[in-house]
Amino acid sequence: MQKKPLLIIGYNWPEPNTTAAGCRMLQLIRFFLTQDYKITFASTAAKSTFSISLDELGVSSKCIFLNDSGFDAFISDLNPEIVLFDRFLTEEQFGWRVAEFAPNALRILDTEDLHSLRTVRQECFKKHMDFNTAKWLQSDVTQREVASIYRCDLSLIISSHEMELLQNTIKIDKGLLLHLPFQLEKITEQQMAKLPPFATRKDFICIGNGRHAPNVDAVVWLKKEIWPLIRKRMPKADLHIYGNYMPQQVREMHDPKSGFYIEGWAKSVETVMQQHRVNLAPLRFGAGIKGKLIDAIRFGTPSVTTPIGAEGMHDGVPWNGHIADTAKEIAKCAVAMYTNESEWLQAQQNGFRIIEKIYHKESLNKTLGNTLNALQSNLEPHRTNNFIGAMLRHHTMASTTYLSKWIEEKNK
Repeated sequence: MQKKPLLIIGYNWPEPNTTAAGCRMLQLIRFFLTQDYKITFASTAAKSTFSISLDELGVSSKCIFLNDSGFDAFISDLNPEIVLFDRFLTEEQFGWRVAEFAPNALRILDTEDLHSLRTVRQECFKKHMDFNTAKWLQSDVTQREVASIYRCDLSLIISSHEMELLQNTIKIDKGLLLHLPFQLEKITEQQMAKLPPFATRKDFICIGNGRHAPNVDAVVWLKKEIWPLIRKRMPKADLHIYGNYMPQQVREMHDPKSGFYIEGWAKSVETVMQQHRVNLAPLRFGAGIKGKLIDAIRFGTPSVTTPIGAEGMHDGVPWNGHIADTAKEIAKCAVAMYTNESEWLQAQQNGFRIIEKIYHKESLNKTLGNTLNALQSNLEPHRTNNFIGAMLRHHTMASTTYLSKWIEEKNK
């Protein structure tokens, strides 16, 4: 049987070993491979040494360009059944071309996280202002992102908190949204038994990509306020910070005398996470699901994080550690988790329950498959009922199309 063509337009080439977004994309690719799709992954970005080898997965690669009519012929020849946009920015750039030259393709947006929510929170943090939904609704980025959601047939939303915002605050029809967190295997009893125990683990860990502003701010906060409080209580403990693309300001924080180690990229997150006793993730802004916290759960390492860090990640299931929002409270919780074995073991078990109840791969994949089948069988009435989406496609295509054509002619 001939495989069904699917096009993924990536914001970046997937880097599952360095970014949570790369892990998310790899999970989606693997899902579609199990559904007998022939996948082509296209991107305008440059590949890095950390980009995954798509060929080894049986996925074709295609370099594409902005404001280039060559894409029109490419997608017409490919004639995909599904086009998946990686973040709303790629839908803005290529959505009108997909609608015009592959009109029957199911258009799916993977938001990764709500970019607008992360952006507005970061702006409020920098200006020392409290975040609220009114500020989020007034943002140009929010309006652009929500318009992109309406223009697509389905948007995959990774966080339950973001689902609530879109459904209850903006009132987007639930038929346009699907809550799809990370798709993870259940932690088996055998895997639990092989995890390093409390007694053999030592020190604290913090991990995150240095190109992600919330991670950089977390390291700065640790260095200036949180770690000195922990170190005062535990003078022999060390903190090891891992992450690729760390900026110079972070690399200069390396200070073995105070137990503050900037380690750089971790080749194996599993190895370094299992060596340490407690994961610290003091995130003061951000959105979506935090890969560093998911990794800690998977590898049996309790975490101390903030309300922003744990937001939309555990849906009423007890957290695998502590949630606190001040430097003093984070330090206090970190010391308690590090020194209390029974509390540590309970937190570890809480994490395994979170995976089982919220991130169960089999049930999530079944829901995604059923949703796609239903949409493909009823695509025309689905689009007819999405009047706002049709209206936005009409007006947005009129402006975006001619701006793109003007740029293309200008570049000639």
